[in-house]
Amino acid sequence: MAADPTPPPRIVCDAVGKVFDGGTEAVRDVSLTFAAGQTTALVGPSGCGKSTLLRMIAGLESPSAGRIEIAGAPPSETLRQAGLSIAFQDPSLLPWRSVRGNIELALSLARRPARGSEVDELIALVGLDGFADTRPAELSGGMRQRAAIARALATQPGLLLLDEPFGAVDELTRRQLAQDLPRIWEARGTTTLLVTHSVTEAVTLSDRVIVLTPRPAQVAADIEIDLPRPRPEGIGRSEAAKVLIERVFAELTEAMAAQDRPLAAQ
Repeated sequence: MAADPTPPPRIVCDAVGKVFDGGTEAVRDVSLTFAAGQTTALVGPSGCGKSTLLRMIAGLESPSAGRIEIAGAPPSETLRQAGLSIAFQDPSLLPWRSVRGNIELALSLARRPARGSEVDELIALVGLDGFADTRPAELSGGMRQRAAIARALATQPGLLLLDEPFGAVDELTRRQLAQDLPRIWEARGTTTLLVTHSVTEAVTLSDRVIVLTPRPAQVAADIEIDLPRPRPEGIGRSEAAKVLIERVFAELTEAMAAQDRPLAAQ
């Protein structure tokens, strides 16, 4: 019998730091708790350490300091139980498998049934209807990214990690995916962490925005996004959203300015 979908976990990061072998410090003393079922966006300057923090939560990198727990256990346990899925900027699709084949392989590795109708629904949802039997080399970069998103969603993970998931798609598709995909993880109550460079995207998709400083990443601001769920189309143009977007921009600007000040002035 196939395993049931993993319940959404709570994530705890306690004084987490990361220094790479070459001496580069990517993350410093990050302490955050992500509630089960919550969608959180991580924003910050390019290269600040957002993706490194996400990879540590995924169990793909080990912290140099502090600890990370997912549902009370190390990330490696959640990874072992196929309780999380990741969509990176690089789709990393297997070139010899079709779009459907890549999704079905993910389901097989996660010990989930590969129901054809559900796979086809996901493929259609990400705008790849008619390309299910197409191999990655025949797809554009944006189409490959959409296939990777469908693959991540197919396993019904309790924890969904998204690293710039819409970065390679065109603006129209980006808006459509940003409207459609949250309905899936909201309906399942999935704990979702989203790394994005788009402040508007962070505000309109999430329940909470964490603003990180330039490298090494530290928490500069923790902002609750008090907008209605489900988010109506065009929510980003509402006055409430505009206020929150401006607040996130202000916190980002302050974090970057503070990093440039001499230590004696901070």
